[in-house]
Amino acid sequence: MNRPGEFTLVIGATGTTGSRVAAQLAARGRRVKAASRRAIPVDGSCPVRFDWDDPTSFAGALEGADRVYLNPPLGAPDPATVMLPFLQQARAAGVRRAVLLSSSAIPAGGPAVGQVHQALPGLFSQWAVLRPSWFMQNFTGNHTHARTIRADRTIHTATGEGRVGFVDADDIAAVAVHALTKAQAPNTDLIITGPQALSYGDVATILTQVTGRTITHCQLTYEQMRDRLAADVPAEFAAMLAGMDHAIAEGAENRTTDTVQRLTGRPPRTFRAVAERETDGLPS
Repeated sequence: MNRPGEFTLVIGATGTTGSRVAAQLAARGRRVKAASRRAIPVDGSCPVRFDWDDPTSFAGALEGADRVYLNPPLGAPDPATVMLPFLQQARAAGVRRAVLLSSSAIPAGGPAVGQVHQALPGLFSQWAVLRPSWFMQNFTGNHTHARTIRADRTIHTATGEGRVGFVDADDIAAVAVHALTKAQAPNTDLIITGPQALSYGDVATILTQVTGRTITHCQLTYEQMRDRLAADVPAEFAAMLAGMDHAIAEGAENRTTDTVQRLTGRPPRTFRAVAERETDGLPS
C-alpha cells in the first residue's frame, strides 16, 4: 500500500494504457490520482486536471504524489521540451519513482520520447521505461487502422512482410503496475511484446477469421505512408511514424520477449484472444 497521504499519479488516465493502469492500481487498493485534461474519474481514482500544454496544472496534479506513470503528450515530435520541466518539478515536489511509457522502436537517446528516457535515471533513483511493441488495440480502438478496418476493411502500412510482436494494452498496464508497486523499481527499460511476431497480413487474416468479413492489408511505400499520415498529424511526426513502418519491413520488430510472463507470472495474451474479446470494435 501507499504510505498515508501518498498517491500514484497516472498521467493520461483516460488513454489506452493509462485507464488500465489506474484501474489495476485502484483494484489493488492503491490511492490513484487520475490525471487528464477533463479530470474524468477512472474506477475509484481521484480525478485531477492535467494538461501538458498548461504548466499551471502541474502543481495540483503532483500534490501528494510519490510516484508517477508518464504518458507522453500525444503526437508531440519533441516531448522532452514539456516533459523534462515537469519531471524536475515532480522531483522537487517529492515524487520518488517514475515509470515512462515509450516504444520498442525508440531507444534511450533516440527521437521523441527517447530523450526523456535518457534523462530519467538522472532525475529519479527509482524508475522504469516501458518499451512495448505495437498495441493490439490499434485495430479495435480509435486508431487509424481501426477506423479504416471499420470504413472499408483495409489496413494500410509500409511494413511489407515485416513482423511485429503485437501486445495487449492490458499486459502493458500489468507490467506498469508491477514497476510502480514493487518494493524496488526495475531501474531499467523493459521491452514488452505479445507471444507471437505477426505480419500485418497475418493480422488481416486473423481479423477476417474472427469477424467473418474479409479484411485486407494494403502495402504502401514509405512515401505513400508518410503522406497518408501527414493528413492527420504534423509532417515531422508523420515522417517518424512512416520510418517506423520501414524499420518493421527491415525486421526491427521481429521479436518476442518474456517480460509479461516474468514480471506478472502469466503469459501475454494472443492477438486472436484480444480480437475475440474486443469484437465490438471490429466490423460486423
